[in-house]
Amino acid sequence: MNLIQVLESLRTDPETAGGVVHWETISARPPKTKPFPDFIDKRLVDALGKRGIPSLFSHQREALERIHAGKNVVVVTPTASGKTLCYNLPVLNRILTDPEARALYLFPTKALSADQVDELHGLVTELGVDIKTYTFDGDTPQDARRAIRSAGHIVVTNPDMLHAGILPHHTKWIKLFENLRYVVIDEVHQYRGIFGSHLANLIRRLRRICNFYGSDPQFICCSATIANPEELASKLIEAPVEKVDDNGAPTGEKHFILYNPPVINPELGLRKSAVNESVRLASRFISQKIQTIIFGRYRMQVEIILTYLKERFRKEYGRGIEIAGYRGGYLPNERRAIEQGVRSGQITGVVSTNALELGIDIGSLDVSIMCGYPGSIASVWQQSGRAGRKTGVSAAILVATSSALAQFLMEHPEYFFHSTPEAGIIDPDNIIIHSSHIKCAAFELPICMGEKIGPEPVDDLMHYFEERRIVRQAGDKFYWSSDIYPANEVSLRSASPENFVILNRTDHDRVIGEIDYFSAPEFLHPEAIYIHGARTFQVKQLDWEGRRAYVEEAAVDYYTDAEDKTDLKVLEADEERPFGDSLIGHGDVALTRVVVLFKKVKFHTHENVGSGPVSLPEQEMHTTAFWFRFPPDLAIARNLTESNLGGGLRGVANLLQNIAPLWLMCDPRDIRALSRVRDPFTGAPTIFVYDNVPGGVGFAKKLYGMAPDIFQACLDHLTRCRCSDGCPSCAGPPLEVGYRGKSATADVLRLMLDPAHVST
Repeated sequence: MNLIQVLESLRTDPETAGGVVHWETISARPPKTKPFPDFIDKRLVDALGKRGIPSLFSHQREALERIHAGKNVVVVTPTASGKTLCYNLPVLNRILTDPEARALYLFPTKALSADQVDELHGLVTELGVDIKTYTFDGDTPQDARRAIRSAGHIVVTNPDMLHAGILPHHTKWIKLFENLRYVVIDEVHQYRGIFGSHLANLIRRLRRICNFYGSDPQFICCSATIANPEELASKLIEAPVEKVDDNGAPTGEKHFILYNPPVINPELGLRKSAVNESVRLASRFISQKIQTIIFGRYRMQVEIILTYLKERFRKEYGRGIEIAGYRGGYLPNERRAIEQGVRSGQITGVVSTNALELGIDIGSLDVSIMCGYPGSIASVWQQSGRAGRKTGVSAAILVATSSALAQFLMEHPEYFFHSTPEAGIIDPDNIIIHSSHIKCAAFELPICMGEKIGPEPVDDLMHYFEERRIVRQAGDKFYWSSDIYPANEVSLRSASPENFVILNRTDHDRVIGEIDYFSAPEFLHPEAIYIHGARTFQVKQLDWEGRRAYVEEAAVDYYTDAEDKTDLKVLEADEERPFGDSLIGHGDVALTRVVVLFKKVKFHTHENVGSGPVSLPEQEMHTTAFWFRFPPDLAIARNLTESNLGGGLRGVANLLQNIAPLWLMCDPRDIRALSRVRDPFTGAPTIFVYDNVPGGVGFAKKLYGMAPDIFQACLDHLTRCRCSDGCPSCAGPPLEVGYRGKSATADVLRLMLDPAHVST
């Protein structure tokens, strides 16, 4: 069967047709083309013509004209719309007329950098001109680095390498910084939250060094569709940016399906497993040799789906179909081989985290299946865009979980097809992030009294650092005086620069993967089952100080799922106001997290077959939180038992954690919620929603300003749910929120919204 026939079978098969809650057919669209502008070198036009590009799409032409006029731009068009030419053309055109000109390309991942360099090399080869293009990252050999620093016209790197390997050594990069004309920032929508806040500070340091060497580069940014591309790009570079978003690229017909697995327990609101349904749907396409990508939400889910698919195709379909996994913990050579296998068609099905959401060239897939809501509308469109990168028919299927957020979106398809995608929120002046980069800036160049690195002078910070002997003042300048290399102390993507490496004792302690510091207790605790490429390993030893986990191959029929305990303490309230008889506020909090136990979960049935304790060090984080504090006598005043009140508070916290991200326009993983019947510091029932990143990035403050709207959305969703006593799709299962937990949650929400109890 071909793709159209398989899709038609989904419409007519009773096993699947009932789960289809929305089927959107997006029509094919022809290209809008324009000729090359006169200022583009004829050699470039001829080279592109030989590569099958006789003209430009309308957005490419508009971007070229604005860049030629000296403007900073952000190009906002869908996946596979030719954004690469929007920066390669002006950069190459400038170098052809000014061989001393230099450009710096920033990509969020090394894989994307390598992929884009291959494409650029092809164009330069066709051009027949000596334009030296190099990748500079952690994998670049030492003997090649000197040549890149002195001769590289285009240096392709990632923010991490710019931060730790280029800016601190700017005296070795004088040729680059003296002649830097363009800085390209691709995948701008990735720079949200903590990563984006770090990048904004990194760009401050870059511009400071450019200014020192007498250059003032133009910025060319590219992004997937988000609500505020101009605002985000201008915040990142702290300069005006013009948007180019009139997409002229052709698109094929796309079928976008929202699939809600059938209910198997109406009383508990339980549905068939999204993992099992995703595997079943994917198998229908893969068995017909229709190239398919399946996206999982997290690394364990990817490995479980991969395991199930490999089992199924070994048993049912025989040879000729290859399935592969892809995620960040795989080693670089392993990932490159998988990318090539998908691109060549050798791999029929690939299961990935969002690592393949970005624009890495893996060819033209036919179907994209998303197991669970990826966390943002922008990610849904990025992942769905991995299928249909030509003009043919393609399909994207979003398989919902039982979570409240997924079920809310199943009820409201307009969020996907008619509402504006999320905004990218960053906070470059987060004191933890900003102060870390000021240290790096002081290491790179002395800081003058009154100098602004950001909106305000940094004198107070410099005096603070001087007291701690990090810098010393001489005249009107502060000089770095510590033995520490500050860039090594700052991780751009998390609160810790340290990863845990995973060593296979079965194979002479060979390194098979890595996991970030904050995820290690969850996935690498002793007795945990670590899955890599559908192979199961058991963790035998976790060396916390040495950041190593030792594993052995183990043939088991279960995986492990860890549970943690989080304590929260309010450090300082930034704002508080009465809310009827209650109080809402936001401010700084300290969190202490520790993994306390793990469960053994059987493959396929997902039943709990055992558990065990975990004893590992606590992890601490300072961040920001929103809180709703009820009157201390709430239970007595409302004639509620403490158990009922606790269930209602937990139910509201569950709903807030799931529903609030749509209003805050953030990934659900960016926030967490918890409730307390009696907060130890105030003695009052309290619900907290906190930013799940060190220092916070503004979500708590935004929630403070729109709380009533979000409370109402939570109540609306709760009352529409068909369960009787709570379920994973609303307040939470009865085991978590208690008997009558759903009604208790509704009572608490009505209290939070009752106009008679809201101060005017």
